[in-house]
Amino acid sequence: MKKIIFTEEFCQPENLFPFTLTRQIQDIRVGILTIREKWEMMLGLESSDRKEDDYKDLDRAVDLSDASPRDHFFLVHGNVLPTPTIIRAAKKLEPGEFLTAEGQTGFVYRFSGREIKGNHSIGVKKAVTLDEAIRVIRYPWDIVALNDWAIREDFRLLTRKRKSASIPSSNRVSNRSGIFIEKGAVVEHCILNADKGPIYIGRNAELLEGSMIRGPFSIGEGALLKMGSTVYGATTIGPWCIGAGEIKNSVLMGFSNKAHHGYLGDSVIGEWCNLGAGTTNSNLKNNVGTINMWTPGGPVSAGIKCGVMMGDYTRTSINTSINTGTVIGVSANVFGAGLTPKYIPSFSWGSEGIRRYEADKAIRDASAWKKLKGQEMTENDIKILQHIYQNF
Repeated sequence: MKKIIFTEEFCQPENLFPFTLTRQIQDIRVGILTIREKWEMMLGLESSDRKEDDYKDLDRAVDLSDASPRDHFFLVHGNVLPTPTIIRAAKKLEPGEFLTAEGQTGFVYRFSGREIKGNHSIGVKKAVTLDEAIRVIRYPWDIVALNDWAIREDFRLLTRKRKSASIPSSNRVSNRSGIFIEKGAVVEHCILNADKGPIYIGRNAELLEGSMIRGPFSIGEGALLKMGSTVYGATTIGPWCIGAGEIKNSVLMGFSNKAHHGYLGDSVIGEWCNLGAGTTNSNLKNNVGTINMWTPGGPVSAGIKCGVMMGDYTRTSINTSINTGTVIGVSANVFGAGLTPKYIPSFSWGSEGIRRYEADKAIRDASAWKKLKGQEMTENDIKILQHIYQNF
């Protein structure tokens, strides 16, 4: 049996706060697909997660020492984005060999059950060095920085040797060959400009009248873009999201709503979030200075453009003004006058004189938002939220 096993060891997942509070790094969406989905499609294999002895060791977690001698695996660092070159090189690896690249230690290991010395030890015999710079997600704003490239790569992967559904004549189109519409999508009376990058419209997605799209852009399965939306590349609207207003160079990972007017730029929104009507973020300081972002290890520069990094299950009230380079944790209820603080902890209630959400109410409210999209809180969801509440 061959399988991919992802590991977060040596990837410093804490630097990808708040998104790695509720998910493994490999389940972050950048481009059209999550990192896990990219590797699975390109290698043609299913994946599991290596047990890391933490609260995210759930249903897919496996102990390496349980493998049989006949099993074969690719052990992959969860923050590395695959490319055709990496995949070709990985497929050529023999058991005990691993890939490295300039400035990067081993990031793909090929091994069988015979090379396993224990859950934290694999016998290796040879490094294969790639003559290619690899793309790695180290901080949340890297998701935004790499989204243009990732949409293009995923577009090629998903559309290769496939034919798009027809583009209805009511739309105004530029560069028709750079647009791919999946079965069941509804796109009428929109402007679709793929001159600067591809446009991918997922299965059963809907773009309402007057939407103006400039690629690179993707919208996932079942997602909705409301009337008169203005979307610049490179933007990803994940599956079952709602988008509206003005959006630029941002990622909505999935199941989240930006359903009203307001600006979202150079930002990443986790899953099950809701931005109240008129919510707007700043992505550039008035003095065009460097933006220092909050991280668990201290401030880190994100350049001169960076918006909001919002964790799962977080909501904002109407007309919320989000400060430049703001980090918001998981399951926060954000409201208050003026600009938000640059860091809002998980389970915050308000943004002025912040007090803490009660745990049972936070889980109840998160469950109510999931029900709006026909989903239910799982036992794993609840366990993760309870752990975050008690420990972060």
